[in-house]
Amino acid sequence: SIKMDLLHSNGVLIIQHLQRDYRAYQDFLNFMSHVGDPRNIFSIYFPFWFQLNQVVGTKMIWVAVIGDWFNLIFKWILFGHRPYWWVQETMIYPNQSSPCLEQFPITCETGPGSPSGHAMGSSCVWYVMVTAALSYTVRWKDKSAVTLHRLTWSFLWSIFWIIQISVCISRVFIATHFPHQVILGVFAGILVAEAFEHTPAIQTASLRMYIKTNLFLFIFALGFYLVLKLLDIDLLWSVPKAKKWCANPDWINIDTTPFAGLVRNLGALFGLGLGINSEMFITSCKGKNSCKMSFRILCIAASLATLQLYNFVKIPTHTEYLFYILSFCKSAAMPLTVVALVPYCVHLLMRTTEKKLN
Repeated sequence: SIKMDLLHSNGVLIIQHLQRDYRAYQDFLNFMSHVGDPRNIFSIYFPFWFQLNQVVGTKMIWVAVIGDWFNLIFKWILFGHRPYWWVQETMIYPNQSSPCLEQFPITCETGPGSPSGHAMGSSCVWYVMVTAALSYTVRWKDKSAVTLHRLTWSFLWSIFWIIQISVCISRVFIATHFPHQVILGVFAGILVAEAFEHTPAIQTASLRMYIKTNLFLFIFALGFYLVLKLLDIDLLWSVPKAKKWCANPDWINIDTTPFAGLVRNLGALFGLGLGINSEMFITSCKGKNSCKMSFRILCIAASLATLQLYNFVKIPTHTEYLFYILSFCKSAAMPLTVVALVPYCVHLLMRTTEKKLN
């Protein structure tokens, strides 16, 4: 449509401006793009918060998974182009003089562009973290504490918006998203996070509930894909465009395809449900050691260190279905490690140490 082409062309001008005038900040902007990567939720934010507050950690996984699922459905509905291929195919520029947008190793996302998954994931998770932190200060009653709460409120929400704006600018800078796509992603993420502020049932969900939720999310997404495919609508239309217009074929990663994100998130949710409903979790995180700050600190350190080892596990990509199966297993293993395996090992270590001291 003419209005969308105008929106895209204005977005291209903004990208060109950023790439020209903010070149000196390239490393910082690339770093902020990594900060917004939804995968950091499972490997950094979740292990830290879950050991400090299991309610917040559990909510974080649910928000991340459901938010990314909605992001996938929105992407399939909105058919959003990405700047790095749109400028090569649009007919609105005269004499085929399309603008030159620089690409980077993290530019070549293969899914549709609207709304931005990085912006949506970053906003929903940071929203959970900020509201969780403020929930501690809102209980203060005396006058000086109320003033401190207001200052803390202003500081944390300022940090929140600084991070979201930085993530948005970084995604536009690398020509992965148009400005309207990152803005839409931020506000969609906030809406998802706010919805889970009023959904306490997730804290007491059984393993059966986790499995039912996983099956619903998978069957709905797969069914939606198959129905539209029968109507001759290809929801994977963006993958060949990414392969065609990416400046370097090595930058194309199967991990950025729509179904890869779905499988990764379903694995994480299943791993959380398996861990929370395990005997190891009940023994360690519900025992007397769970109240000790030393126990929590050890769990945080061990969880973060252990999860970094998962980065060295490279899943073979030559067979797509095998990749999805192994990706699901790897994603399930990460929250299971944080929730059950690491706390149980720390629990046994502390119990052994106490017996020796006695």
